[in-house]
Amino acid sequence: MLTRPCGPHALLVEVDDAASARALAAWAREHGVAADEVVPAAATVLFDGVPDPAALVAGLADWEPGAAPAAGEVVEVPVTYDGADLSFVAEAWGVGVDDVVAEHAATEFVAEFCGFAPGFSYLAGLPHHRAVPRLDTPRVRVPRGAVALAGHWCGVYPTASPGGWRVLGTTDAVLWDERRDPPAMLPPGTRVRFVPR
Repeated sequence: MLTRPCGPHALLVEVDDAASARALAAWAREHGVAADEVVPAAATVLFDGVPDPAALVAGLADWEPGAAPAAGEVVEVPVTYDGADLSFVAEAWGVGVDDVVAEHAATEFVAEFCGFAPGFSYLAGLPHHRAVPRLDTPRVRVPRGAVALAGHWCGVYPTASPGGWRVLGTTDAVLWDERRDPPAMLPPGTRVRFVPR
């Protein structure tokens, strides 16, 4: 675990991977670590609004890397598998389109961290041999609700935006709503199942 100061009141902690980052963030929240915000990412956790960075570094020594974070609730996301890249993914995986749909729907994903846009969760769960490359040239507009893959990640676009992920289908689920608490439908730790419709 490497720590780096980010100004006088923030600390960036580097860990091995996204699961470790989520585990550290969950541990820090459970143990009341003094920070205004705790933000996990792909291999880091940002502690912002830290009154005493040195005390935080000392306190983090109690965290045990490898401790699994508690599993969150399961959220089912209905999907119409009609995406522009479904055939590409089938060819990349060496299977038929129906097999892609079946495997994607059978996978239990976990939201590791949020980023890119409000409500966009990076979902882990695909085996690394199922990783697919991003588009060479991103699309100017990916529709709201697009369910897509990039590398070994899965994600759902909460709003229409440019994007380079491979689109498998679409959902009408609302990924971000400021009237909810939390506003993100899939906060870190949420288990996610995609349900074909």
